[in-house]
Amino acid sequence: MPTYVALLRAVNVGGTGKLPMTELKALCEEAGFQDVRTYIASGNVIFRSPSGEKAVRSALEERLLTHMGKPVQVCIRTASEMADILKRNPFSNEPGNRVAVLFTDAPLPSDPAAGVTGQKTEQLALGKRELFIFYPDGMGTSRLRLPAEKTGTARNINTVAKLAEMAAAL
Repeated sequence: MPTYVALLRAVNVGGTGKLPMTELKALCEEAGFQDVRTYIASGNVIFRSPSGEKAVRSALEERLLTHMGKPVQVCIRTASEMADILKRNPFSNEPGNRVAVLFTDAPLPSDPAAGVTGQKTEQLALGKRELFIFYPDGMGTSRLRLPAEKTGTARNINTVAKLAEMAAAL
């Protein structure tokens, strides 16, 4: 049975989108997902399901819409995809808290800098269904804006590594 990692967009950041992880876990269990685990309060959940990626996404997004009263976008990756993302990290020699992975299901541009604004020292690299971003000066002061942010969700590489580890252990 496949193991999935679900990454929720705009959950538990700032003053909106609050969703306690106990509630997220319960929503996943209601959807029939097994061995459900959450990681930190930013919308990360690992589980097993016999269903395919699209069915899993739909089931979770439907429950989130009902529960939250608004659409919540979900990016789904398999355990092997998460491990592969770590292997393909073009910034693996940089500090993990300065490297982010922007997960998206929308088509990526052939040029990772297409439509980008506010770029200073940040470096971008295309993945398969994600963008890798290195913030040499840290994320907190960056003014970088990427078109993919509208349809995706980012995690630092330390979080990606922990999610890959948890998914591999299920």
